[in-house]
Amino acid sequence: MKEKIKELKLPEGYELKQYFKDQPKFEDEYSMKWNGEWQITYEVFRDLGIAFAGVMVLIYVMVVGWFKSFMIPFVIIAPIPLSLIGILPGHALMGAFFTATSMIGFIAGAGIVVRNSIILVDFIELKISEGKPLKEAIVEAGVIRFRPMLLTASAVVVGSSVILFDPIFQGMAISLIAGEVAATLLSRTMVPVLYYEYKKRTIRQDL
Repeated sequence: MKEKIKELKLPEGYELKQYFKDQPKFEDEYSMKWNGEWQITYEVFRDLGIAFAGVMVLIYVMVVGWFKSFMIPFVIIAPIPLSLIGILPGHALMGAFFTATSMIGFIAGAGIVVRNSIILVDFIELKISEGKPLKEAIVEAGVIRFRPMLLTASAVVVGSSVILFDPIFQGMAISLIAGEVAATLLSRTMVPVLYYEYKKRTIRQDL
């Protein structure tokens, strides 16, 4: 419709200008404002995106304070996009649109992903401080800490399944279920590998 409307020629001789985000600035010429559901969707995703960026900054600051490192937070935050590997196909399989509640589910799931990454990295550093070699500490963390990660993901899946077929909150349920399954399985290997690469480079620089 946008292209068809663009081709319209007004009797006054000018093109009908279309507005998608802002209101028309002047009233002396004809113009068209796309409003309704589009405007609500745009504003919701804009506000949630800003909120998500703010949350990521706060998480980064807190993790820097805990681990006393500016690079480890990137290792911890890195698995967050992995949840999209589950979320997008999940919506496709369920025949559902990616809605505002889907975005809320993605943001909520990001917190759980960060928590799983923290318990992995914290366990690795604990074992290293006890004198274990880096590789052994990483393998042990992946084995021992996978159970609490799996239990957390299972709790999210079971809890979210209650609203899986709700017409409003279905998107949130899909994001939480599919996102957590994908992120839990993939972050178990991604976080240890990234941490190992980071530590290897740190050791080389120290030498």
